[in-house]
Amino acid sequence: MTTPTLLGISGSLRTGSTNRKLLREGARLFGDCTYVEADIQMPLYDGDLEEADGIPEAAETLAGQIAEADAVIVSTPEYNKAPSGALKNALDWVSRVKGNPWADKPLAVMSAAAGRAGGERAQMVLRGCFVAFRPRILQGPEVHLADCGNQFDADGRLTGQLYVDTLSQLMQALRAEIKR
Repeated sequence: MTTPTLLGISGSLRTGSTNRKLLREGARLFGDCTYVEADIQMPLYDGDLEEADGIPEAAETLAGQIAEADAVIVSTPEYNKAPSGALKNALDWVSRVKGNPWADKPLAVMSAAAGRAGGERAQMVLRGCFVAFRPRILQGPEVHLADCGNQFDADGRLTGQLYVDTLSQLMQALRAEIKR
């Protein structure tokens, strides 16, 4: 098999966010791959905007990245018991692109949040958002990174062995799903 392409989508727009760090750790633990990190900054979905200007280039780019990837990993923060609005908005825009780049795509979902549940509620809501897209979403192991601001060292590496082990297991399951 050629080197797989792994697309990471962070629900946080902040450059140094813990969700971006978690994605990068996931890619590192996945092993040999080409890792691409998506940019989900795009205008709020508005049917009038779509009719007037078409689908934004950023949404077209994201849809293309999803289609070209061998697998996708998504990490979301938890904002008011749900995934970020930016992430949901990106999913809404991609749903407007012709075709379905998510169809049958191996997908791993994870979350990093400040609270003690590690974004568990946001991740459950996010999983529901993917139902219409029909990816091959992994059911586990679940990665809910709690107290996320204190879980990485200065180099962006996870410090808790339990989290490292769980994320490693998830990435190996994703690798196996690609081969399926």
